[in-house]
Amino acid sequence: MNITEAADKAAKLREQILYHNNRYYNEDSPEISDYDYDMMLKELEDIENSFPSLVTADSPTQRVGGQAGKKFSPVEHSVPMESLHDSFSPAEICEFDTRVRESITEPVYIVEPKIDGLSVSAEYRNGIFVRGSTRGDGRIGEDITENLKTIHSLPMKLTRPVPFLEVRGEVYMSVNSFEKLTERQEENGEKTFKNPRNAAAGSLRQKDAKITKARNLDIFVFNVQQIEGETLTSHQQSLDYLTELGFTVLPFYYKCLTVDDVLHKIEEIGNKRGTLPFQTDGAVIKIDSFAHRELLGSTSKFPKWAEAYKYPPEEKETELLDVEINVGRTGVLTPTAIFSPVLLAGTTVSRATLHNEDFIKEKGIRIGDTVVLRKAGEIIPEVVSVSRHKENSIPYEMPKICPSCGSPVTYENGEAALRCTNTDCPAQLMRHMIHFVSRDAMDIDGLGEKILRALVEKELIASPLDLYRLKKEDILKLDNKKEKSADNLITAIERSKENDLYRIVYGLGIRHIGQQAAKLLANQFMTLDRIAAADRSEILTIEGYGEIMAESVVSYFSLEESKKLVREIKELGINTENKSAPVAAADDENNPFAGNTFVITGTLPTYKRTEAAALIENFGGKVSSSVSKKTNFVLAGSDPGSKLTKANTLGVPVIDEEEFNKMLHIARSKI
Repeated sequence: MNITEAADKAAKLREQILYHNNRYYNEDSPEISDYDYDMMLKELEDIENSFPSLVTADSPTQRVGGQAGKKFSPVEHSVPMESLHDSFSPAEICEFDTRVRESITEPVYIVEPKIDGLSVSAEYRNGIFVRGSTRGDGRIGEDITENLKTIHSLPMKLTRPVPFLEVRGEVYMSVNSFEKLTERQEENGEKTFKNPRNAAAGSLRQKDAKITKARNLDIFVFNVQQIEGETLTSHQQSLDYLTELGFTVLPFYYKCLTVDDVLHKIEEIGNKRGTLPFQTDGAVIKIDSFAHRELLGSTSKFPKWAEAYKYPPEEKETELLDVEINVGRTGVLTPTAIFSPVLLAGTTVSRATLHNEDFIKEKGIRIGDTVVLRKAGEIIPEVVSVSRHKENSIPYEMPKICPSCGSPVTYENGEAALRCTNTDCPAQLMRHMIHFVSRDAMDIDGLGEKILRALVEKELIASPLDLYRLKKEDILKLDNKKEKSADNLITAIERSKENDLYRIVYGLGIRHIGQQAAKLLANQFMTLDRIAAADRSEILTIEGYGEIMAESVVSYFSLEESKKLVREIKELGINTENKSAPVAAADDENNPFAGNTFVITGTLPTYKRTEAAALIENFGGKVSSSVSKKTNFVLAGSDPGSKLTKANTLGVPVIDEEEFNKMLHIARSKI
């Protein structure tokens, strides 16, 4: 590679890395794995090492990745919160040891697990916690004092009244807490965090400390940044001292005298990955003596007395035994790999999604193959590649008929997904039932999957609307159902008849029509009959609707079974009229919501997004899911993500909840 080629490659890498830095550090929403990011950064470092003239002051290799956000007050770190240089092989650790020994004759190392969380500073005066902040860019962070107060493992009062102490720690979310959080998010139809690190970061940077508290975060304190009234001479001594003060320090660490011992302990920590209650992505090697640390000093970004060893994603080989086909609510056939159980990142796994036929062809997957597995983000198993084919094996092909009902399957509109053509497919029916009774649809309390499956198996229901034909005696036919629970279930079903129009529209399960799209239909046409009769051009007048969504609605209601369904809904006494029509005129020029389009992003301090959307619509406004030139306002909470960036780029006014409440006050005064 010549210098011209290197300069071009370095420029492209910097642009990519800066983009992913923002996604990771500031938006807590990474798009690539940590390993892929590390490899990208290492490639840039290698180029800059080979061509030093290409190093720029603003290169990602010269800076800490994050930056201070604008939603919290800035905090200037009097002691910089440096990041660590990463190594990815034993040879690089040996190089680190060689560099250290050029200045230190007999270095003593401490090797400890690298916790995958968010680095923070905590300050104490006379033993009382007074301020907490994020690392930010290493020199300027964010004041998150109130949020750190919600973390029970961080002491608010030390066991001794130390005049002044600043410590550095890693806030993390335990694997158990992460799993519970993602379960709740899935139940609520919310976007789930990709891994515990991003969950911790997103939770810690909430404007509302109550949200942070509910996320059950923890902290390990691992460094003394500043101290008055005490002299500490080594890292090990500081950890013992922090423990005496009441801090939770790293659960284990090792003292090493040789690089061979360091490498052995790195391997030992690596073998514990997946068995620990927290996520770790590497090991940290530090010089124990503070005097030696001062002698070695730092670069503009990294201390020269410490190094991080990053583990590659753990990969294991196993035999692919079978491919199981699952049929979803909309008829999509999803292939799932079934393989010989294997211990991967601490848990035994035997299944992983194969996504679709394109994925299978791309990997060349065949039953009987030896496949390579890893866990994406250390959580979700995935098939990486095929290491070898079984003798005489043949390429796997997706079925030509639905495994549930035997009907033909087909591809639609160039999609990668294969679909069953039978709308009465039993597998689709079960998933449709679950969708129909869900919280965002008809919200029938007490009707979980287990009861629905029992009702189907006993042939008491064959469609979602059959739920409204159930009698108390039918419920009592189910195992372990008593009078009171049967009464409660019938009451919940009856109550759902009074739901607003958008709920039944969403509950029908029309492809491409989510809850918000169902609300837009209800607000535009006001009755189910008018929605069913609307043509494509009428639906396209709704802001936020495109060709695919409009075509999907028209196609659905053109089917004879759908027309029959609409008649049944009305006969059963289910509400088919919009109850949440705007309470303020949409053409009132004095109403700040009238005719304006809003986009809601981030977590609001007191409103749920659905509540804020309902208020906007009730006062004559519209809610869209994406920011465009037609957007009038963006209502932004904490962790707003890319929508806020786009709003700023387009010059769309951004309001917070306080401004939103002022607009509500004006709108209510006009009623």
